[in-house]
Amino acid sequence: MIADIILISDFSDVRFRTAFRSYFSELGIHVSDWDGLFREMNEDKNFAFLMVDGSDNAVGFLQFQMNVFSNWFFREHFGFIREFWIHPSCRGQGFGTELLHKVERYFAGNGIYKAVLTADSAEAFYLANGFEKAPGVKAKNKMEVLMKNISG
Repeated sequence: MIADIILISDFSDVRFRTAFRSYFSELGIHVSDWDGLFREMNEDKNFAFLMVDGSDNAVGFLQFQMNVFSNWFFREHFGFIREFWIHPSCRGQGFGTELLHKVERYFAGNGIYKAVLTADSAEAFYLANGFEKAPGVKAKNKMEVLMKNISG
């Protein structure tokens, strides 16, 4: 069923845009300027893995950034998983785990050994895939922060 997983760095990709709109619709989020949102994704140096089926339709995506935690003494690169969606008809079939493992390999291949995210849904999925709650770490969206150490 799955034809390919494609790395997206330009969010003008119609397949990604269609999937992202479906994702926000499912969450009940209204966007008045979609072009502006996708332009912002490009400007903020986002990436995504887009999973497509044999008909080139989006099955899911995982949007992420590579960032740095830094202060005057320490510096750590980390992968920030921003948005993650699997088409409702494809959930529970391992596609989410496949995308998650794909981004973890990408992070490790780029010298990043920690992934971080906030979960407004599917917390059990992340915990089952090795993420742990990060007490003491606070997110601006007030959601619980989950982290995972990634082996290289």
